[in-house]
Amino acid sequence: MTSTKADQSRPFSVAVLFLLALSLPRLVVSQDAKALNNPVALDFFSEFINGQIKNFTSLFKDDIKKHYGFCITDVDADYNGAFNFSKDIGFISACTQKTKDIMQRLCTAAEVKFYFNSFFSRGPSEKTNYLKPNKNCNLSSWVDGCEPGWACSAGSNKKVDLKNANDMPSRTSDCAACCEGFFCPHGLTCMIPCPLGAYCPLAKLNKTTGVCDPYHYQLPPGNANHTCGGADTWADILSTSEEFCSEGSYCPSTVKKNPCSSGHYCRTGSTTQQACFRMATCEPRSANQNITAYGVMLFAGLSFLLLIIYNCSDQVLATRERRQAKSREKAVQSVRETAQAREKWKSAKDIAKKHAIGLQSQLSRTFSRKKSSTSDLKGFGLGRLGTDSSLPPLPLQGTSSSSQKSSKGKKKEKSNLVNIINDIEQDPNSHEGFNLEIGDKNIKKHAPKGKQLHTQSQIFKYAYGQIEKEKALQEQNKNLTFSGVISMASDIEIRKRPTIEVAFKDLTLTLKGKNKHLMRCVTGKISPGRVSAVMGPSGAGKTTFLSSLAGKVTGCTMSGMILINGKSESIHSYKRIIGFVPQDDIVHGNLTVEENLWFSARCRLSADLPKPEKVLVVERVIECLGLQAVRDSLVGTVEKRGISGGQRKRVNVGLEMVMEPSLLILDEPTSGLDSSSSNLLLKALRREALEGVNVCMVVHQPSYTLFRMFDDLILLAKGGLTVYHGSAKKVEEYFAGLGITVPERVNPPDYFIDILEGIVKPSASSGVNYKQLPVRWMLHNGYPVPMDMLQSADGMAASASENSAHGANAPGSESEGQSFAGELWNDVKCNVELKKDNIQQNFLKSSDLSNRRTASWFQQYRYFLGRVGKQRLREARPQAVDFLILLLAGICLGTLAKVSDETFGSLGYTYTVIAVSLLCKISALRTFSLDKLHYWRESASGMSSLAYFLSKDTIDHFNTLIKPLVYLSMFYFFNNPRSSVTDNYIVLISLVYCVTGVAYALAIFLEPGPAQLWSVLLPVVLTLIATNTNHNKFVDALSNLCYTKWALEAFVIANAKRYSGVWLITRCGSLMESGYDLNHWYRCLILLNTMGIVGRGVAFFCMVTFQKK
Repeated sequence: MTSTKADQSRPFSVAVLFLLALSLPRLVVSQDAKALNNPVALDFFSEFINGQIKNFTSLFKDDIKKHYGFCITDVDADYNGAFNFSKDIGFISACTQKTKDIMQRLCTAAEVKFYFNSFFSRGPSEKTNYLKPNKNCNLSSWVDGCEPGWACSAGSNKKVDLKNANDMPSRTSDCAACCEGFFCPHGLTCMIPCPLGAYCPLAKLNKTTGVCDPYHYQLPPGNANHTCGGADTWADILSTSEEFCSEGSYCPSTVKKNPCSSGHYCRTGSTTQQACFRMATCEPRSANQNITAYGVMLFAGLSFLLLIIYNCSDQVLATRERRQAKSREKAVQSVRETAQAREKWKSAKDIAKKHAIGLQSQLSRTFSRKKSSTSDLKGFGLGRLGTDSSLPPLPLQGTSSSSQKSSKGKKKEKSNLVNIINDIEQDPNSHEGFNLEIGDKNIKKHAPKGKQLHTQSQIFKYAYGQIEKEKALQEQNKNLTFSGVISMASDIEIRKRPTIEVAFKDLTLTLKGKNKHLMRCVTGKISPGRVSAVMGPSGAGKTTFLSSLAGKVTGCTMSGMILINGKSESIHSYKRIIGFVPQDDIVHGNLTVEENLWFSARCRLSADLPKPEKVLVVERVIECLGLQAVRDSLVGTVEKRGISGGQRKRVNVGLEMVMEPSLLILDEPTSGLDSSSSNLLLKALRREALEGVNVCMVVHQPSYTLFRMFDDLILLAKGGLTVYHGSAKKVEEYFAGLGITVPERVNPPDYFIDILEGIVKPSASSGVNYKQLPVRWMLHNGYPVPMDMLQSADGMAASASENSAHGANAPGSESEGQSFAGELWNDVKCNVELKKDNIQQNFLKSSDLSNRRTASWFQQYRYFLGRVGKQRLREARPQAVDFLILLLAGICLGTLAKVSDETFGSLGYTYTVIAVSLLCKISALRTFSLDKLHYWRESASGMSSLAYFLSKDTIDHFNTLIKPLVYLSMFYFFNNPRSSVTDNYIVLISLVYCVTGVAYALAIFLEPGPAQLWSVLLPVVLTLIATNTNHNKFVDALSNLCYTKWALEAFVIANAKRYSGVWLITRCGSLMESGYDLNHWYRCLILLNTMGIVGRGVAFFCMVTFQKK
């Protein structure tokens, strides 16, 4: 219904009029008084009348569907629920006997229309029950039948056509009180049967008040013969509560009222008494069953379950990790025992081999001097070697005079010796597939490949077997260089990685809007297989330099050239094989060390790589970073202590190492580490470099030991100017050529940084100012020098490093005379450009040149799903607290905000919408607000944003299903509304799904503080708008867009459709007042779920668009 119609009508009144039409029987029958005295004829006639009343729907069915379809969905069902008196027609028989002409007293269609039009034309401020003047009741003709509770007859000789909707019959004769079970409106002289659930006895005069109880109308003054009649109207419960069968009683007919017996309960307007549940308490005359015992039991059970989850959630994963650790330890022990046995056998074999060679040379010398028989030679030396098979078979030669034949015999003997040694290696006691004999290339033929390994034990044995082999080779090749990888690869199958060489020429970065140089004229290259260190004082642009190489700089204008493998290609084309370690340790604190590394490996390694090979990669990284002791320990967060800071830093580096990058960029990986941890980390990085990885890292004040481990050094001065770029071993030689010599017992990197900082001044004999060092480097290499830098070198201008702590003003960038408005405008433009660059960078797409096919988005979705599931199990305690708060909210609202019959529970459901929205929104904020940094890092490395988002949302569906059940278990059992548990649960699921999507958008787009504030304000403000009663077009249009209105409407509809019979008028009036429609229940659910989907879409868009690189 529109708000205009609602303003023009009295609340609850318009619905009355059409429903009254349902009670008009379509018959015109003349009654014989003598025949009605016959009980059989009376029953037949009463059944006839009831049959006509029961089937009287066709006359006004179309009009009701058209105008009152919002509150009556099934006309036949609702009509039968109100006017099907088949169970008890005694009141019809009684009225027939009393009046003798009941058919002349029933209202026709015209009178019902008049009744409806009179109420419809009434203004909203008019509260009277009087109708407008009509043919029978007007200023000139006012008979007793016009009074409330009275009716008149049309006359026994006059035929009344009840189907006549145009002409109102004249009813002014034989006026009498309305029959029991009927009501006679004030201003009409006809009567209508009361609906089922009503109690319409004859009124009695209260001499004290002069009111006809229980209907509260007064007798007309000056008419002593007028008595109290029957009921006078049927409307909503607020206007005519006296006609409703009172609570604690049930009315099988409109003239009978029985008290509710013990063990049963009777709500207002009941026609039968309902049996209470087994454990419910129902005293006599109970209006509702007390099922709080079920709520208390469920509350206790859920609380106990949540407490178990609260205290034991970590044990689930801990038990699984212990079992996996035992399997791993057994594999390690088996591999080490096998390795030790092989080492012992190798030593014995080497001794036997030496003895055999010695024997061979001795025999050769003997045969060259004297001929002897084969049998004599066979017995020589057998006792020393201990077994017959340990000696090589010697050749039978007739003569030995020819040296050529002797040399051929030696070759043959050597070949046979090798065969015997190979036979020795075929040890039946060896473990199949895990022969760790060092240097034997034949084992590769017998070792099982990764795809052939299935069980966890086999995979671990394979991985640790390879690691033990690599350790042994490293012992043999301690001084291994990059060229030594070739010989190493002949013994170990090392997968070749594509090499990436990054060359840069005249690389200059200028901050947009401010014309400040962050980096200037940087030229050089970083090569694969080498570890390059970037050093310099604070503000030298070291991190900016690495970010520019990785393509992560925004808000700047970049000039110069960056070449990838000698080609002008985007670095983003190789992001799948580029690892970038940020300065901050962005690691998941609620995962173990192994889980963090294993997840990164599965998502970023090649999808074609078998699982055993991935396990080998992860185990190798754990081994080389020294994380074996803490592999099963949680990394930890600020609130919960985990591994140490140094170990966390190594895990941060390991996340990039496990994906086997070709280019590894690290931003201060040794900051905060002690010397031993830094040394361990550098050794691991050098091992990566030996495999052809291009390693470039920012280092702050390394020790001399670490400094000697670097291959190349890039030394930057303030303003992003290059001071030195070359071999780390030649940096002292270069500076010595400039007259700068490192004093004894002084760490060279510290000394050079102190000079660039201006703390230590070069000796006067050198004739070099620290400000001139960048220019000296450029001149030394023949690079073009900008004019302003040449002036600086000659001492004619200030150094670029003095203009800014992190950059220098570009020429012509002075803005001393600029006004405040101009500066403000420049800042605004700069911020806009920065946002624009960020968004463009997020949507930047480039062709993939990495030749690595990583896991698909669906595979990554499965990996993310497993990770988020583990995280939620470890975060079960906050989840348990959320559930306990919902339980308490359900108890409070269930006991305090009762679902009233007058408003169909609108107030209680309003509080429910606010409480559930607020609590679920705040808890849903944790889904994304705490993991923003992790997502930014993972998405920048090429992981699927869609998989990340869907996995989070999928796990949150558990809360979407459980939280409504937790709340409803308390609210329903402590409140017991008429609507079913299923309907309420479905609405709550849709509501939680909706608010969760909104919370996602708030959590991603806003910071945590504002997001929490909006999560609290939105449900309250939107609910106030949705329940606004001051009809305003703008407010009404706005309320139709509020999810709180959809949820509240769905709750009220689910409850209102349970009210029938005498409640029809109240139902229609309440729904009209609120603007709700019984047909919109599914539409409300669809809108709620659509809002949830839209919220998730907006959240995903914000996550992808506004992320920081």
